[in-house]
Amino acid sequence: MYLAQIIVMGVQVVGRAFARALRQEFAASRAAADARGRAGHRSAAASNLSGLSLQEAQQILNVSKLSPEEVQKNYEHLFKVNDKSVGGSFYLQSKVVRAKERLDEELKIQAQEDREKGQMPHT
Repeated sequence: MYLAQIIVMGVQVVGRAFARALRQEFAASRAAADARGRAGHRSAAASNLSGLSLQEAQQILNVSKLSPEEVQKNYEHLFKVNDKSVGGSFYLQSKVVRAKERLDEELKIQAQEDREKGQMPHT
């Protein structure tokens, strides 16, 4: 009798945890889609190509504002500490590389948009 109750309670706990994780994943997916919708067309395309949103890339490299110097500094540090030869994780190292690629692409997009704004005639 007690064993059946324990099993039922365990299944309920696992079921609730699974449902909560599913809701969180759905909310994160919706937030990422909304962010891509608000971002510029080029930025959304870059997110789709890299598989990372701008926000995810900034979180991975611990960068609050897009500064080429800060991106490079954090990239070099995180790449080095996640090197497999020093006991790091190849998976994490690859995430760091993808995040840097995504942020570099965003920096290019911003630079191009700045150039285009500078070329527009003032009325």
